Amino acid sequence: MNFDQQIKQKAAAIEAVLKKYIPQEEGYQRTIMAAMNYSLLAGGKRLRPMLMSETYELFGGREEGIIEPFMAAIEMIHTYSLVHDDLPAMDNDEYRRGRKTTHVVYGEAMGILAGDGLLNYAFETAFQAFDRITGLEAGEQSGLYQKAAKALQVLGKKAGIYGMIGGQVIDMEGCGKAVGRERLDHMYQLKTGGLIEASMMVGAILAGATEEEVLKIEQIAGDVGLAFQIKDDILDVTGTLKTLGKPVHSDEKNEKATYVTLLGLEAANNEVRGISERAITTFGSLGKRNDFLLDLIKMLVNREY
Repeated sequence: MNFDQQIKQKAAAIEAVLKKYIPQEEGYQRTIMAAMNYSLLAGGKRLRPMLMSETYELFGGREEGIIEPFMAAIEMIHTYSLVHDDLPAMDNDEYRRGRKTTHVVYGEAMGILAGDGLLNYAFETAFQAFDRITGLEAGEQSGLYQKAAKALQVLGKKAGIYGMIGGQVIDMEGCGKAVGRERLDHMYQLKTGGLIEASMMVGAILAGATEEEVLKIEQIAGDVGLAFQIKDDILDVTGTLKTLGKPVHSDEKNEKATYVTLLGLEAANNEVRGISERAITTFGSLGKRNDFLLDLIKMLVNREY
């Protein structure tokens, strides 16, 4: 099976995991569940849960019942961030993943609530890992409660004001202003890198990686996130609505500083190469093997969509 076939198979498996955890559309408040599910099941590459699952496997993780709630949770958090990012108060985009954005279909107020609902429901979902641990034999529970608690701590921090939300604040406050490279790097490391770091770190923690190994994973994921976002800047200029599934030239429309506006296309491409090579070198220093994960990292920073 080649890489493209593998990634499709793994994405389909993640889709099945998500459907196990989505809320039922029922009750007087069923509109919010419908809006959440519309956003969550709109497709997408499912990269973050894939990175989490593959990192879990890299360190010998085998218990699906513990990793799956976290896989669903990270995709819910990522999706909520997109729902809010598309709102009129933010980027005001009408298309996401090739179809109308949540606020266009359900209205702005419900778009806000759908994002809120996905964020809160993500942690409700992740907490279900504890039910799985409780159901294991006493001898199999050793250390798993502590690992799950640590994973939740990482998930919360990387999604919050010291992670993705913090990066979004820097992004919003930089619109229409001259932004230096140091500030831009910091924004990218938080806004994009935060959830990629959370994905890989949670996988490593739940599988029992050492503190040193988790730190290396954080470094790898941080570089992947930075390279991924710079590539996103490039694709916003060179891509099309058809290939990306979202509007192009959105950064220009919103007067956002990017690596392309700061350095130009050629230098931005050089940065992607240099940062991704650093990530691959650090990955090699782990002394562990997961060929698909390594290929996935390379694909993320060399993609054309």
